[in-house]
Parts: sequence; structure tokens; C-alpha cells
Amino acid sequence: MHNNSVFNHLKTINKHKVLVMDLCFKIGLIKQGILHDLSKYSPEEFIIGIKYYQGNKSPNSAEKLEKGYSSAWLHHKGRNKHHFEYWIDYGIDEKDGLMGMKMPLKYVLEMCCDRIAASKVYSGDNYTTDVPWNYYCRRKDYIHLHDESRALLEKILLINKDEGEKKALAYMRWLLKHPYLY
Repeated sequence: MHNNSVFNHLKTINKHKVLVMDLCFKIGLIKQGILHDLSKYSPEEFIIGIKYYQGNKSPNSAEKLEKGYSSAWLHHKGRNKHHFEYWIDYGIDEKDGLMGMKMPLKYVLEMCCDRIAASKVYSGDNYTTDVPWNYYCRRKDYIHLHDESRALLEKILLINKDEGEKKALAYMRWLLKHPYLY
């Protein structure tokens, strides 16, 4: 374990947390902004983050390449409701198998803030508003999301891509005032 990886990993997760907090605050999700990703500071996630730190992508990917799974990710997704993986469960009829459950609005919005912030952190100076959308599109066929949660995520990421972050944030603020439209 190198001191540089400790410092750099802490710097990365702090930067991400501050960016998500800022975006959440701008749309009115104060509590979620404060509590966002606190599990990343737990030993189960932080130590793995240091060991597999790369700087340009999640250390969980490197852990998964080495072990075939990421213990840090399994810990993280089970404690953070803004990840769609938290909401995967068997359907009401077991023959439906595993499926995405409809996520509460506030977690879909936090997920959007999380994706924008992560794109900014990992893209650095190369960030443009299309990065979160492009990242999502590369993986969307493998994502188990409820249809309504998927439609909202896609709508917000497209607004961010095509009209900019201010418009996406304005739409999220508006939606929080009109939750029945989700």
C-alpha cells in the first residue's frame, strides 16, 4: 500500500462526493447529498479502493478483473439506494426471475447526479455533457432497470447531453415538485 494511492484514492472519492453533494443540493436533495456514498469510507470499500486505485476508473473494476468479483462493489451497492443494482429482486411472480424494481424518484435523481459527477471525475478536462449519456449507452443493454426508472434516467441524461447541466438540474428540481409525474 503506497501513501500516494491512499492520498489519491481519498482525493478521488472526496472530489466525487463534493460534486454529487453540489448537484444534489442544487436540486433540493440535501440529506442525500450529505449522506451520498459514505460507505466508500468504510474499511470494506476504502482498503480495496487504495489497493486497486487507478485514477481514471473505479478501483472496483480492477478488483473484479483480478478476483472475478468486487467485494467492495458488493458492499457498496447493498448500502446505497441510488444504484439500480440495489433495486434488483425477483418479480412478484418468481417465473419472471430477477428484474429491476421501480426506484423511488429521489434515488433516480441521485443516480443521475452520481453519474454526472463520476463522469466529471474520471474524464477530468475531457468532460463534456455527452460523457454520462455515452457511458450509459455502452452498458444499457446489461442494466436491469424498471421501465419507468430507465425512461427517467434516459430523459435526464439526454437533457444533460443536449441542453446542458443547468437544464437537467432544472428539470430534476421541477420533477421533485411534481413527483406524481414519475
